[in-house]
Amino acid sequence: MLFERLPHAIRVGLKSLAVHKLRSTLTVLGVVFGVGSVIVMLAVGEGAKAQAIAQIQELGATNIILRSVRPTGTLEESSGAVRYGLTLRDRDQIVSAISTVVAATPMRERRKEVRYQDRKVECRVVGVTPNYQELNRLSLRRGRFISDLDNEKIAPVAVLAAHTARTLFPLEDPIGRTVRVGTDQYFQVVGVTEPRAQSPGIGSALPAQDYNLDLYVPFRTERYRLGEVFTLVRSGKLTREIVELSQITVAVDEMDHVKKSAEVIENILKGSHPYPDTAMTVPLDLLEKAERTQRMFTLVLGAIASISLLVGGIGIMNIMLANVTERTREIGIRRALGAKRRDITWQFLLETVVLSSTGGVLGLVLGVALSFTVTHFFAMSTVLRAWSLLLAFTISVGVGLIFGTYPARRAAYMDPIEALRHE
Repeated sequence: MLFERLPHAIRVGLKSLAVHKLRSTLTVLGVVFGVGSVIVMLAVGEGAKAQAIAQIQELGATNIILRSVRPTGTLEESSGAVRYGLTLRDRDQIVSAISTVVAATPMRERRKEVRYQDRKVECRVVGVTPNYQELNRLSLRRGRFISDLDNEKIAPVAVLAAHTARTLFPLEDPIGRTVRVGTDQYFQVVGVTEPRAQSPGIGSALPAQDYNLDLYVPFRTERYRLGEVFTLVRSGKLTREIVELSQITVAVDEMDHVKKSAEVIENILKGSHPYPDTAMTVPLDLLEKAERTQRMFTLVLGAIASISLLVGGIGIMNIMLANVTERTREIGIRRALGAKRRDITWQFLLETVVLSSTGGVLGLVLGVALSFTVTHFFAMSTVLRAWSLLLAFTISVGVGLIFGTYPARRAAYMDPIEALRHE
């Protein structure tokens, strides 16, 4: 019976709202801006979350990254140079002791000036093995990467990162050209990598890395040609350091084994390093923390934006109470002609839902448009999720029902005789 009267009730409600077009429009605007702000806030939160997670995922969810860190205090000296950090022996121990480790890629890095003719660039010279490309998700624009044969033969070959290649060879093809590294070492260019975003910095353990300013050479070639000792300036003093490995990237077979493997690696390093000269980064832990942090961030943003919907709901209640007062005589006549309380309740609730759902639909359009605007003009990443659109619209309808219940019940429980006497 109720559903048979529904179309008629909706038509009556629309006519009633159309009588006061301006008032109804202003009331709807409260919901429009509320829904729009909820969508934009959630889109910004999801965008920040996606960006942070993507940066951490670039490090590899099944990887464990070990770095050499210069400790404080007195260090062991060898040939006038201080020695610290990771070693090839550490890498071999990790591979032999942990069955879940599928690869442990060593890397050695140093800052050097690289020249071609009169052009020069200060970049990171990195001694790598062939699987460094896969572990660090490097894509080649042209040529090839370092091979096992290059490493075995200690070949003087190099792969240029995107910005390094663009600086040294703005108009020429670098493949086959020879660049000078430092003062007296020459390397033939065999490949150029694609540009990629800077990796995130994670405290002192894992500094931010711009992969576009690198030069990659075979791991054994780097040590043979550029030497074992690093000469650096620290606190205004010239120091000589021996760091056998700058970094080891350990690849584990499954994500479920990452944390347990990290614990075993930590115990191995503690046994062979009396000084705290190593640091470990587990991207999986960072990923989980980032997801939790961004989830809270999104909830806070959504809660702040929901205040706008609350204001819109109060506006709806205000106009519906005004409607009840203005239509008191109409309510009395309808009750006198046989309308039941539930009919009056449904009538006013439907009018409220029409207001809130109309505002919800317009708010969806506004929210989507504003999200694209934020991305385009403010260079902020926004991500629109289907659930956020559905949630915002559902809340807008729910706000209409909640704030429309009191005016509807007030109209339904009005005394018919008193209502008929109302002028």
